[in-house]
Amino acid sequence: MPIETGSFRSIFGTLPTPVAVITAVDGEGNQRGLTTNTVTALSMEPPMLLVCLDESSTTLPAILDSRFFVVNFLADSGDRISQTFAGKADDKFAGLTQRPAARAGGAPVLVDDVVAHAECEVHSTIRAGDHTIVIGTVRDGAVRDRAPLMYHRRQYFRWSPPELAAIGD
Repeated sequence: MPIETGSFRSIFGTLPTPVAVITAVDGEGNQRGLTTNTVTALSMEPPMLLVCLDESSTTLPAILDSRFFVVNFLADSGDRISQTFAGKADDKFAGLTQRPAARAGGAPVLVDDVVAHAECEVHSTIRAGDHTIVIGTVRDGAVRDRAPLMYHRRQYFRWSPPELAAIGD
């Protein structure tokens, strides 16, 4: 018997995670996007990452149809963007500075309030429970000199790197 949902959330809520907005364009040219904290580097050769998307999202079909998506890693100023993309608003992109991805089928690259973005082509997908794991080959991306937005115990915070010390010192 699986663990209770609340306990499962509590376990993973103890782990601070970066926050990302996944974007895509559907077959009718509509921009789609959602907030997630389930983005993981998968491979260096070739460069690949994976994201986990709820089966009920409107972004997942856009990704599956277009075969492209962008992972926009939010900066610490992006908590409002995260909340918008976590909801069901009709026009989540209103008022955001963006540009179409050159190497990811025109999926929106958020220009402001991001620390980095990765333009991806779908390599494969795996259905798992109520989510689909989308594995993407990273075709392009960029990094900006900003602090990342983090999420921990259902709250946003700014990550400040501690003084680095070797384990065992």
